[in-house]
Amino acid sequence: MTDLPFPVQPMLAKAVNAVPDPDSVPGGLLYEPKWDGFRAVVRIEDGTCEIGSRGSKMLTRYFPELVEALLENLPDRCVVDGEIVVRQGEPGAERLDWEALSQRIHPAESRVRLLAHETPSSFVAFDLLAIDDQDLTDVPFGERRKALEGVGESFSAPVHLSQVTRDVDLARRWLVEFEGAGLDGVVAKPLTAAYGPNKRLMLKVKHHRSADVVVLGYRVHKSGSGVGSLLLGLYDDGGGLRNVGGISAFSDRRRLELVEELEPEVMRDAAGEIERGETERSRFASARDVSYIRLHPRRVVEVRYDQMEGDRFRHTVQFERWRPDREARSCTFGQLDVPAAYDLSAVLA
Repeated sequence: MTDLPFPVQPMLAKAVNAVPDPDSVPGGLLYEPKWDGFRAVVRIEDGTCEIGSRGSKMLTRYFPELVEALLENLPDRCVVDGEIVVRQGEPGAERLDWEALSQRIHPAESRVRLLAHETPSSFVAFDLLAIDDQDLTDVPFGERRKALEGVGESFSAPVHLSQVTRDVDLARRWLVEFEGAGLDGVVAKPLTAAYGPNKRLMLKVKHHRSADVVVLGYRVHKSGSGVGSLLLGLYDDGGGLRNVGGISAFSDRRRLELVEELEPEVMRDAAGEIERGETERSRFASARDVSYIRLHPRRVVEVRYDQMEGDRFRHTVQFERWRPDREARSCTFGQLDVPAAYDLSAVLA
């Protein structure tokens, strides 16, 4: 094996607003789907498999079924960059399931084994960093991709080779169509670029949408003063107001301004005391304070988001502007853009 350090910090992507033209980068671009999973660098050596995450957390123990598949599909003495995903749904209507994937990180060995059976994972390979005694990180991506395709000729599920294309029009169709299968964008990779660990040498295009949502309350900033985050809600078909996520990217000055700005909306009991609520605790941060100050559901804010995960925003959304012209009760799930369904099997084919 090479002296390539492991785990490897993966090469990253810089966000752009649209799928770039192939001639926008010297040497051209190769486009591929942007997979919504756990980034993973896999090393196979002497009959053993190790899986490292983007943050250098070792993922090997959480995916025993994938370790077996990787040992069967990848050659000994190689390092491969890719994504761990979980497929859910009936044949012909599969899609990626982020929630099921996130549940796979569990401290109990018995739970790990159970989930490996109930929600088995897949691996999508998209770069080859080393093979035999050859370190490929200084080799142009176009050559690394050809080498990976040679390795991938014998892949079988649950190990897959990511699709690629040089056709920018097809890549732009992918951006729209593949979202229906749970993917979250397109990545453009410079064909002549070497592999740059932890460097943003690739370009990524994700979906950006806007929605008008109701402000349910706010959490106090961890410093003890100012607004840490706004809690957001939408009305469902039954008239219930449901928590859908939050906004937290505010400057220190704006955090203090928001406290004063939202003061008229703070809910108080008969004694004049501030009413507080609690959101569900995350199993990834069980010690986190989940209390918040409740607000009358009257203020509407326009936010930017990329995609939904069930009935919540997939990531923290961005503040766009207040909407004093919008009635809070009109902020329903019906306004959200729902992508057309697309079978994941067609993406993996």
